[in-house]
Amino acid sequence: MTRFIEEIVRKHALPAENYIWGFADLSGLLKNKFKGFGYGISIGRKLDYSIVDKIIDGPTLEYHSHYRQINKDLDLLTKNISEDLNKHNIETLNIDTTVSTSELDSVYFNSLRTDLSHKMVATRAGLGWIGKTDLFISKKFGPRLRLVSILLKTPVVPESDPVNSSRCSNCRICVDICPAKAANGKLWNTTVDREKFFDAFKCRNQCAEFGRTRLGLDARICGICVAACPIGHNRTGK
Repeated sequence: MTRFIEEIVRKHALPAENYIWGFADLSGLLKNKFKGFGYGISIGRKLDYSIVDKIIDGPTLEYHSHYRQINKDLDLLTKNISEDLNKHNIETLNIDTTVSTSELDSVYFNSLRTDLSHKMVATRAGLGWIGKTDLFISKKFGPRLRLVSILLKTPVVPESDPVNSSRCSNCRICVDICPAKAANGKLWNTTVDREKFFDAFKCRNQCAEFGRTRLGLDARICGICVAACPIGHNRTGK
């Protein structure tokens, strides 16, 4: 069954060079609302490097538009993959790439934690780790990607071991460049809560300010640390 599901994902995640994906065993890691869904597919879509490279001291309108479009593309991708899997009686639950600004300011305001972390699914799939500014750092694209998840009831066998700790070592580029000073430089691992190394509220407030002052929008976006990270950096292509 794992091989069959793999073939379905490959059929839809095109062009292949723009994507990373993997299977995750999520047993015991999900909230009760996801009862029965013990496995997942993590999919990452590369951002356009030429757009990200233009982020110097704040987000651009081009980046904001691209970011939103990639989110829409990934949500459509999971819909199409799920429809194919459902035809073969494989039950799925799609988790959209992100929540709306209004939900962030209301439902998730107190914790800034959604019901399911795409980054957690991706680390369980062995695709990468969590960086010092709470970015997901993929082995292939660094942080220059967006993530989406599909939950499964059908068991799948992960092809890669989970990543349980940071591989950022002594690098502090994202910490030092963060305008919100939201990170303290400590390394992530699966036993370290986010609050021990990163202040999501400082980040959110800075992103909201950038939305107002740089973009003239009610948006929560930055991108400075995404552009600055040297991992997966490649200025030669999109």
